[in-house]
Amino acid sequence: MKITRITPIMADGVHRIITFVKIETDQPSLIGWGEASLETKPRAVAGCIEDMAPMIIGQDPLRIEHCWQILYRAGFWRLGVIGLSALSGIDQALWDIKGKELGRPVYELLGGRVRDTVRMYTHVGGDTAEALARDAQEKVAHGWTAVKTVPVPITRPVDGPWAVRYAVERVRALREAVGPDVDVLLDFHGRLSPQMAIRIGVALDEYNCLFFEEPVQAENPAAMAPVARALTTPIATGERLFTRWGFRELLEHGAASLLQPDPCHAGGISEVRKIATMGEVYYAGLAPHNPYGPLATAVCVHLALACPNFVIQEMIDPQYAPEATSLVHDPLPVVDGHIAPPTRPGLGVEVDEAACARRPPDFAHFDQLGKRYYGAFHPDGAVADS
Repeated sequence: MKITRITPIMADGVHRIITFVKIETDQPSLIGWGEASLETKPRAVAGCIEDMAPMIIGQDPLRIEHCWQILYRAGFWRLGVIGLSALSGIDQALWDIKGKELGRPVYELLGGRVRDTVRMYTHVGGDTAEALARDAQEKVAHGWTAVKTVPVPITRPVDGPWAVRYAVERVRALREAVGPDVDVLLDFHGRLSPQMAIRIGVALDEYNCLFFEEPVQAENPAAMAPVARALTTPIATGERLFTRWGFRELLEHGAASLLQPDPCHAGGISEVRKIATMGEVYYAGLAPHNPYGPLATAVCVHLALACPNFVIQEMIDPQYAPEATSLVHDPLPVVDGHIAPPTRPGLGVEVDEAACARRPPDFAHFDQLGKRYYGAFHPDGAVADS
């Protein structure tokens, strides 16, 4: 079998542009799908997919690791997030092809499932503590057993007690709204310096959260390690780290106990499986990052079913993003906050090309959305981490 064509397909998911990867083979009925969605850089990723395509066209798609090595190593330059997003989507599509060729779900090719169901969580928010609490109660009423929010404001490296009060007010309201048996997950979005992360984290420890995500930026794991040591709540991070090399230093410093590689950016299914295995050596859990479309969710579910140290899986509530859900056939259903093992060969989710054609990317809207959502500033006009 040979790869004959690799095509990026972009579609408007309203909240972000979804980037799919389609791989065709010389067996016309055998097509693989992956997802390489990346905030703020969809056109760059699509162009990179087109640049990478000639590197493996003509190769056997079943030689997944060989194709991965070509794309990662044969171009001389090591890849950043754009190149790795392109590689990740291609890698996912190759696993989809292999599963379809062998008539088995992808998790069966990764060693078989080690659990019977995959626990999911989704996001809650609101402009006020009261609005946040109402949103959380609605999600719990729909069956979710774990919810995540961003409880911290934009802060300076050293800031006043107002930031602590802001976070405590929101988390207290959230915990009171959902009760003691629903897991609360807090995403700090890398907004805090280590000293502010400790200050706010100590104040929030009493609310028994499942984890604190990205208390500081993950660029310097040595700076995050003191935060992990100072708090009793486990630290999670990794959505902005890539490949096993990006996670090595994090683990060696003991900076986090829950790894969050994104299969759309970290190197695909092949690499996230290796990152998870490396995490086992340090007794770290796995909770893949995934705020993207239903195909990316399916990728994460297959990994969750095969990785022994998996803990919980992020996804966008389908009711919140029906436009993205409509881009695929038969997205994996969520029942009481869990997804059952898919039974169809490959990833089990097929992209609806006609639906994508009906929803072409609206780049004008996307550019304006990026300015608002990804641009954060301090009161004095200085750029802040968002």
